Amino acid sequence: PLGGIFFALEIVLLNDFQSPTFSALILASVSASAVSRIFLGDTPAFLFEQISIGPYNQLYLYALLGILSGILSLAYVKYTELVKSLFSSKKIKEIPLSVKMAVVGLLVGLAGYFYNDIFGIGYHAINAILANSMTIKIALILLVLKFILVPLVLQSGGFGGIFAPSLFMGACFGYLFAVIMNAAWGLNLDTTTFTLVGMGSVLGGINTIPISSILILFEMTKDYSFILPLMLAVVTSTMIVQFVIKGSVHVKSLERQGFNISQGRETSILRSILVKDIMTEECLLIPENTPLKELIENLMNSPHSTLYTVDSEGNLRGKITENQLRPIISEYENIREMLLVNDIASKEVETVLENDDLDYVLRLFGKENVDVFPVISSEDHSKILGTINRQEVIAAYNKESLKYNLADGIAGELKTLEKSKSSSVSDGYSIIEKIVPNKFIGHSLLELDFRNRYDLQILMIKKRRNEFDFEDESSDVKIPGPNYLFKKNDIIVLFGKDENIKKTKEWDK
Repeated sequence: PLGGIFFALEIVLLNDFQSPTFSALILASVSASAVSRIFLGDTPAFLFEQISIGPYNQLYLYALLGILSGILSLAYVKYTELVKSLFSSKKIKEIPLSVKMAVVGLLVGLAGYFYNDIFGIGYHAINAILANSMTIKIALILLVLKFILVPLVLQSGGFGGIFAPSLFMGACFGYLFAVIMNAAWGLNLDTTTFTLVGMGSVLGGINTIPISSILILFEMTKDYSFILPLMLAVVTSTMIVQFVIKGSVHVKSLERQGFNISQGRETSILRSILVKDIMTEECLLIPENTPLKELIENLMNSPHSTLYTVDSEGNLRGKITENQLRPIISEYENIREMLLVNDIASKEVETVLENDDLDYVLRLFGKENVDVFPVISSEDHSKILGTINRQEVIAAYNKESLKYNLADGIAGELKTLEKSKSSSVSDGYSIIEKIVPNKFIGHSLLELDFRNRYDLQILMIKKRRNEFDFEDESSDVKIPGPNYLFKKNDIIVLFGKDENIKKTKEWDK
């Protein structure tokens, strides 16, 4: 049950730890485990005699196993990517799927004919390794076969995953490590313990799930005695893989498929703000046929370091920066009567739309080596409306982030607010709970242009069951979107500067 919870959090939810999600996972896991144990019993998946982790001065051997397991895991990940690219090539794609599956199935069948432990999820073979009843030769062959065949099966159209194969390869690898160390250096290592630790370290390395791997091995064996070497090896193995891949294997796979994996409050905040909300309408526009002399005068008298050229109809044509003018200034006396703005303006201008969100703009700033973008109309891409710079984006994010942080920290304050009574939460900032005025009813936030008109943030809306009900227990809480229509009996919770909060008294007039 615990392994299942953290497996879902680390892989399915990509480490997005949220309290409500965690609670739901616990309920689901407990329910499923209880039903499963009623019908299938409570016998551990892996059976073994008493194990010994050895003296604590030999813990470095488990770290060494973790390092080698990390290298094996990394090799498996890279090999999987190679097989995937091979099956994605044009020549292989032209081969019918049934033919590819038949060829790979034949390979698996041939391998299984000689070594039938390669079939299935492999728990029977793992238990044989734990019982020390498998030869080193067979363990090595099974490890190589699993390593080679599993990616081939999955990429050729077969069904399955890498959870059980990871455990299988880890068991073989940990067993081989202990046997080789005992034979080469005369050590007396417990092969069963190293088999179990190898299972966890390879499982964690291939899937980049350190917490899940530790809990899964602990729960599937119901033995706590090897938890210290297990944690050491799993973390070491995962760090080796992370050092090279720099992220979750599963996230990287989704990104290669074209999915944009972004999460967290930062992205939500940036996506909630549009360019038109914070752009500067003042920008330096100059006709493209302006002489160089007049251009220099305009730039010297302007606070802007970038100007934009427009044609006779006001359409954007290019841009000029101070850096472009520097080499010209040295020859200014000779060429000032010869050049026009259009002769030196850069025709390639990266623009943003007024309805673009700040998440897109910030990523564009990271891609382009500029500090300001011209903002163009969403309806007419040749019309320039203003500019937006990197500092404005960061300042807008910091402002919105402050509001969210304050909202989180004042949850208790919100519950004690009364009708039209404000509460100070920071120097110059307050929150207020207010019944929606009649002039708002039936209109959306977008229609009212609420943010720009009132410079206030709606933290939430409480929906009363009736107009005499002011108790929190009887009110539903809603975070409104831009198209939310205000309704009678709505209570809006507002946050903003004190002077703007005071102006809300005029709404009822």
